[in-house]
Amino acid sequence: MPGSRVPGRTWTVRLTGHLDHTVSVTCSTAACKMPPRSKDTASMRRFAAEHVKAHGRLAGLRPNAACSCGSAQCGLHETRVQCAGSALLVLVHNSAVGQVWTLAEVCQACARHIPHITVLATGKPALPTAPVAEQPAQRAAVPGGFSSPEAAPDPSPGRRRPHRQHRSRG
Repeated sequence: MPGSRVPGRTWTVRLTGHLDHTVSVTCSTAACKMPPRSKDTASMRRFAAEHVKAHGRLAGLRPNAACSCGSAQCGLHETRVQCAGSALLVLVHNSAVGQVWTLAEVCQACARHIPHITVLATGKPALPTAPVAEQPAQRAAVPGGFSSPEAAPDPSPGRRRPHRQHRSRG
């Protein structure tokens, strides 16, 4: 049905340390191919951060997405919130801990209560806004009273100026 909401999506990328001093990266999307364990924690952390950003670029925000937070019993924030507002694509990552990246489609109301959030994309506003009246373009003045050539609009291709008739001087 047009205009209906689709379930909000969530991706989680996790960096896990092991007893042999290696780290591994896992993704909640089973189809994702992860690198093998490594002792280079910094490069694996960079990989995890880039991997979750790639999910965001590839998936994009669906403006008709419902809040994924509601279906997860508000697992991204502690305060119970009534979902409202337009959809947002957010990245949740606490750089102090630095081991979990969560990408989620959430509503504006829930986003205000989620700590360590970065908004990556916004949907259309929930309420229509009044159209902004267009202001006529002001041409920048240059010495001599001419307008700036940079401010002049491009001439329309294929359109010609009307032919002017010469006046006889008499």
